[in-house]
Amino acid sequence: MLTEDHAPRLSVIIPAHNEAGMIGDCLRALFASDPVPGGAEVIVVANGCRDATVQEAKACQEQARDWALTVLDLPQGGKPGALNAGEAVARGAVLAYLDADVVVSPALARRIAKALEGPEPGYASGQVVIPAPANRFSRVYAGFYRQVPFFHHGVPGCGVFAMNRAGRVRWGAWPEIISDDTFARLNFTPEERHVVPATYLWPIVEGFGALVRVRRRQDAGVAEIAQRYPALLAHDDARPRGPDWVLRAATRAPLGFLAYVTVASAVRLRPGGTGWARGR
Repeated sequence: MLTEDHAPRLSVIIPAHNEAGMIGDCLRALFASDPVPGGAEVIVVANGCRDATVQEAKACQEQARDWALTVLDLPQGGKPGALNAGEAVARGAVLAYLDADVVVSPALARRIAKALEGPEPGYASGQVVIPAPANRFSRVYAGFYRQVPFFHHGVPGCGVFAMNRAGRVRWGAWPEIISDDTFARLNFTPEERHVVPATYLWPIVEGFGALVRVRRRQDAGVAEIAQRYPALLAHDDARPRGPDWVLRAATRAPLGFLAYVTVASAVRLRPGGTGWARGR
């Protein structure tokens, strides 16, 4: 167990807005991780919650094993503010950022901490796995979405990403932006980004309407990065573009392709999406 005078190797910050029913599974998976040399802590930052997120997170204390658990309860919502609040109390040499509906594999935390132990600025994540949704439309959609080149080239970092302190000094407070994960990833060059051989489950939302809302917000987030931080785009990963990968993926999952096009068309008919929506 960590003591007050012993800083952990790894700090995991989990911003959580109305995540009751999910935060417990997220924390239990984290607490079942392989031991992290030097110790680890997790900071749940409940922000503007109107449900039992705080109580559910605190109830996991007995299962924390060798992890230190801190739960912050902020009255106001907003992910950037939650990230800043979590960082203000984080003590680790490596900072990891975990979405509250993500379930990590046992090896992920340890391997991320290992990948970022050097003095050079570094960024790391694991291998994303999109589990089968319960909703039929989302399940069909996922059959095509899993094949999008973003998930198979470079280090996507969706749902969980980490950096060492040498990398975190590249910007100050988290800006008020939609796509914090894209912002963080592109602050590192492809050579500074590391994917570790460990998986995590990154669910997509259930139902057509939810998929449209999330896709609209994702598109708005990418456009915002391009407008406000255009220089960061030079750090994006090289990946297949054009019709070739689409044709191959559509052949493997024709119904998924139709679902994907339907969602994309709905987004184009009504762009926007700056309000909060679950990230998947």
